[in-house]
Amino acid sequence: MFVLSETVFATIAEHALETYPEECCGVILGGDGSDEVHRLENIQNRLHATDPETFPRDARTAYTLDPKELEAVLERAESRGLTFKALYHSHPDHDAYFSAEDKACATPFGEPTYPETAQIVISVMDGKVGRVAVYAWDADAGDFAEIPPREVPDR
Repeated sequence: MFVLSETVFATIAEHALETYPEECCGVILGGDGSDEVHRLENIQNRLHATDPETFPRDARTAYTLDPKELEAVLERAESRGLTFKALYHSHPDHDAYFSAEDKACATPFGEPTYPETAQIVISVMDGKVGRVAVYAWDADAGDFAEIPPREVPDR
C-alpha cells in the first residue's frame, strides 16, 4: 500500500493537468508524517530539439528530468532529514502504466537507481486526470510491480 495525502494527490494531478498535453515529472519527499511535492522540469523537448536522432520523442510522449536539478532537490531533502518517497510523471492521452521506457529510465544498469522509491504514473485523458498507478521495485521478481495507492485526508 502506498499512501498519498489529499494535498499531495491534488498537487501532482494539478501539475499533470497544467503540462497537458505534455508529460510532467517531479518527486515526492517524505518525512515526519508529511510529504512534499517538488516539480521538476521535463527537458525532453530541449533534448529532442538539440538531437532528434538520439531523442526521437518529444515531451508529448516522454520525459527526461534534469539530473542536476534532481540531485540538488535530493541534497536539500537529505539535509532536512527527508526521504525520496516517489518519482512521478504523467501519461497524456494514455493509460497509467509503467512502460518499457519508464522501466529503462528507472533501471539504467539493470537495477533501479532508487530501489526504495516508488514510481507514480498519472493518466491524463482529454485534459482530465484518469487513473493513478504506483509501482515499487520487487527485488525477488527483478521488476517493478503495481501496488495499490491510498489517498488519505490531510492531517
